[in-house]
Amino acid sequence: MQLEVIGVGGAGCRIADAIRAAEPADHAFLTDVFAFDTDESDLKRTVVPESHRHRYGQGTGLDAADDLERRFELGESHAGELLEAVERESSTAADARLVAVGLGGVTGGGVAPALVAALQRRDDAPVYVLATLPADREFDPDADAGDTGPHSGATASPTAASSGPPRPNAAANAVATLERLDGLASAIVCFDNEAWLRPGETITDARDRCNRELARRVTAVFAGGGESDGPVAQNVIDASDVERIVGNESAIVALGYGDQTVETSGSRFGLGLIPSEPDVETSEAVSAVETVVRKGIRGKLSLECEPESADRGLLIVGGPPAWLNRRAIAEGRGVLQSTVGGNGVLGGDAPRPDGETVFAAVVLAGVESDRLEELRAAADRTA
Repeated sequence: MQLEVIGVGGAGCRIADAIRAAEPADHAFLTDVFAFDTDESDLKRTVVPESHRHRYGQGTGLDAADDLERRFELGESHAGELLEAVERESSTAADARLVAVGLGGVTGGGVAPALVAALQRRDDAPVYVLATLPADREFDPDADAGDTGPHSGATASPTAASSGPPRPNAAANAVATLERLDGLASAIVCFDNEAWLRPGETITDARDRCNRELARRVTAVFAGGGESDGPVAQNVIDASDVERIVGNESAIVALGYGDQTVETSGSRFGLGLIPSEPDVETSEAVSAVETVVRKGIRGKLSLECEPESADRGLLIVGGPPAWLNRRAIAEGRGVLQSTVGGNGVLGGDAPRPDGETVFAAVVLAGVESDRLEELRAAADRTA
């Protein structure tokens, strides 16, 4: 499928950068990538081409101390301006759009709902939101306040813990933005910073690693039906399949991923002179697929939840063609179907001739997560 990515705010722009960097060279799926922010210096740091960057909010009295409600108002007034920037530079019609935003602050969260609504009115292409949730240390004085979350632009300082949490309204902001997006976004893919932070990890290390992890999952899902220079999938996952699974009613979505490095070298006549597809034992291929599917379903998700709580599911297994055992992929889909329950499960394969891993991307749509309830409770405490 063909996807247009729009990053709003500092965090959203960095995520858009990471997705652009993760796009496979031989399996293009991005039509355009845009970066929208109020901070000119942040925009200059993005790798998005200058023609696709846009600064908004000049002359409107934007202030770092603005509350989210004021930013929602400003978002309404600037949504048309941002939509015009998209329409002016869009090169190809996209099957879907993905708006990346970091929740907890006010820059991206303030404009995202109005922008999503404007994009939905533009045409029939679904608009998905990729939202990062704030870590506890951003708003909880009892948590480790020496860091401000992997997608923030702040730098930890030796006195950060003693000076109090830098964003006490982060939980309330995240909840308020999610509520605004409900009914506007076709679906909301969540990535929980709290679950992905490591003890003692620096802010820069956490931010880059988490963005790569998120981009890897997004790419594995949305590049399934992209333009390929190599073998065609037996079961192609296209835009309509993704839309069927995630729906159009603002379902909360969690992404799972698992991979395993496999042997990709091979030669004819055993001389090692002419490269060829490796001879893969069926048992090895089956084992590799089973392993990555299990990791994808039961491993670390972008948003912690019980897979059984999902209403629908999607499984994409990819990697070197010789390793994509059809029977194992079908059985993996069966495992996901038995986990989710019902018939709302689709599956496909994604051949990657130049890849060195077998991977499984899992989409769990309509999930229930205790983490969202925790954020709501934290928001209530700061109200």
